[in-house]
Amino acid sequence: MTDSSRAPLAVFDLDNTLADTAHRQRFLEDKPRDWDGFFAAAPQDPPIPQGVALVLESAEECEVVYLTGRPERCRQDTLDWLAAQGLPEGRVHMRRDNDRRPARRTKLETLRRLARTREIRVLVDDDELVCEDAERAGFTVVRARWTAPSAALRTAQEREGRT
Repeated sequence: MTDSSRAPLAVFDLDNTLADTAHRQRFLEDKPRDWDGFFAAAPQDPPIPQGVALVLESAEECEVVYLTGRPERCRQDTLDWLAAQGLPEGRVHMRRDNDRRPARRTKLETLRRLARTREIRVLVDDDELVCEDAERAGFTVVRARWTAPSAALRTAQEREGRT
């Protein structure tokens, strides 16, 4: 049962929703993919104005939670980046370092767990498959379509379970 006395949750993805990853896509274009380079470059991601505005607006009525496919080993860089952008504090749910399941599965699992005790007002994500599955499960979704889709990142999210 959800706790209606607490603010609802607004759940935000990071990569290509709040953080522009275009400058680090090059690490995913070669074979083998350079995952260490890709994640090491994340602290230099510029913020995406549309995503930042939406998270700040959502924080007026909701508790903000971050849900990312980034591996747990990136936690400190991620927390530092969120703070540097002046984004609201909130729990950050990350993928276990060795979890290679598709993002749509790991994120939906986390959403369902959160929804057991809290109302989820909205999920904001750029991954179409995550958005489709979340909508089918009954969640309200805002598709973050403010960056150009990356085939390399889509493959990483869906087939390689990396982000």
